[in-house]
Amino acid sequence: MRPATHDELNDLCRGITTSFVHLETRDSYGTETELPHMAKWRRGEVDDFAWLGWWLEMLRGHRAAGRTCRRARIVSEPVSDYQRWTMSHAEVFIDSGEDIRYVPRPSLATVPLPGSGDFYVFDDEIALFLHYAGNGTNASFEITEDAQTVRACKQAFESVWQLATPSRDYRPQ
Repeated sequence: MRPATHDELNDLCRGITTSFVHLETRDSYGTETELPHMAKWRRGEVDDFAWLGWWLEMLRGHRAAGRTCRRARIVSEPVSDYQRWTMSHAEVFIDSGEDIRYVPRPSLATVPLPGSGDFYVFDDEIALFLHYAGNGTNASFEITEDAQTVRACKQAFESVWQLATPSRDYRPQ
């Protein structure tokens, strides 16, 4: 494992040749980019999602090229405000080409998951771990090409994916 940067994460997302998968394990995040938009949502204001433009464009390009982008979100129920906010605009990502699914946390009681939580796997060759502080802000990234670690992450993701419900069908309790 070696430290990685936010720019490396973005470059890996942009540079896939076949796919990326992304597992999210937290009920809320506190990214500097998202917080103002979530506050806007709480106030009932409309968001034009211009701040997501580069990501949505990247997803459209991947879809057009036949590459796949999948995200699985592990959630507690009832869902947090953060998750309700992400669900309110998930279709923006889905319409651009990202497949998003949700799975309630209790459904995974017997599924082994990497202890670090959130990760990406790029082209089944690279795993990037996202580490968070207690308040949900990103603390650091680590990256590895270790085949055993990448395989374990991919298997964990696929186990979660099999139990998850597509975003458009998910109805939280």
